[in-house]
Amino acid sequence: MNLKSLTDTYKRYRTLQTDKISALPIVILMPHSACNCRCVMCDIWKDNKNGKQLTEKDVEGLLGSLRQFGTKQVLMSGGEALLNANFFRLCELLQKEHIHITLLSTGLLLRKHTEQLLQLVNDVIISLDGDETTHDEIRNVSGAYSKLKDGVQHIKALEPGYKITARTVIHKLNYKVWPQIIDAAKEMGLDQVSFLPADVSSEAFNRQTPWDAPRQGEIMPGKDELPGLREITEGIISQYEAEFSSGFIAESPDKLRKIHTYYGAMHGLNPFPFKKCNAPWVSTVIEADGTVRPCFFHRSMGNIRNNSLSEILNSTEAIGFRKGLDMKKDPTCVKCVCYLNLSPATNPW
Repeated sequence: MNLKSLTDTYKRYRTLQTDKISALPIVILMPHSACNCRCVMCDIWKDNKNGKQLTEKDVEGLLGSLRQFGTKQVLMSGGEALLNANFFRLCELLQKEHIHITLLSTGLLLRKHTEQLLQLVNDVIISLDGDETTHDEIRNVSGAYSKLKDGVQHIKALEPGYKITARTVIHKLNYKVWPQIIDAAKEMGLDQVSFLPADVSSEAFNRQTPWDAPRQGEIMPGKDELPGLREITEGIISQYEAEFSSGFIAESPDKLRKIHTYYGAMHGLNPFPFKKCNAPWVSTVIEADGTVRPCFFHRSMGNIRNNSLSEILNSTEAIGFRKGLDMKKDPTCVKCVCYLNLSPATNPW
C-alpha cells in the first residue's frame, strides 16, 4: 500500500470515529430528475414535466470538495441520467479528476450513446425487471426490454470486457419469474445481477407522502404470497449454485433470503433483517436541483448552489445528524432496502 492509499484509509477511519467527513469515497449524482420509464414501483416519472438537471457549473463547483475528500467513484443516478443533454460533459470534468464513473440507467438509450459511454463511463448498471413481457409491463414502456437487450449486446460486441451489470427490484409483480430474470441476464450477456426488495415505506423516489396501505399492497407481496416467495427463493439457491459461486448473482444465499424476511417484517411477522450500513459517512447524494442528502432516504442537509459540498457535509447540523444516527432504531434505517457498508481499506469499485 502506497502513502496516498494509507492517507486515504486513515482519513476514512477518522470520518467514522469523529463524524466529520475527512474522506468521501462515493458520491451519487442525479444529473436529471426525469425518467424515460414509468415504473409501477416508482413515482419519479410523475414529475417529468418539472424536470431539473445538474449543470456544468454545478459539477465544476463540486470538484474542489471532491478533491478535498479524495472521492474515488461517482455514480450517475436518476431519473435517467442520459436525459441530461450535457451528461458527457459532466463525465469529462469528473474523468479529468481520475474519478471512476458508474452509470445507473434504464438502458433505453445505451445503443444511442454507445461510443461516448465506452469513452467516458467506466461501467453501467441497468435495471432489469423480468423476462421480456414482465419487464415491459413493469416499466410501462412497450419494447423496453428489446431496447435494453439491444443496447447491452451492441456495447458488448464492440467491447466484450466492458462491465455491465443489472439491478433487480423483487416485488409482487415479478417474484414468480425470478428464475427467468437470472436466465435473461445471462442470455443478454450481463456480467452480474443483483437483487433487493422494493421500498414501499419511504418518501424517496419522488413520493410527496409515504404510500398508504392499498398502494403498498400493489407492489408488496401479500401475506398469503410469502410462502410462495420463500419457495422460489430456496429454489433459486438450489438451482443456481454455480451462479452464486462465480459471483454472477451478487448476493449470497443468506442475503437473498433477506428479501423474504423484509416483506415478512412489513407484514409484522418478524423483525426487519439486520443490515450494517455506513452510507452517511462514506457517501452522499446530490439531486438534480442541487439538494444534498446523506443517502437517498434521509432529509436534505443543504444545496450545492448555496454552499460548497464540504461546508454542507461538515456543518454543525450534518455532524450532529451522523453523531445521533442509531441505525438499529431509526425508522428510516430499519426499513431501508438499499444500504452501503464500505470499510476504510476497501475501494468502492
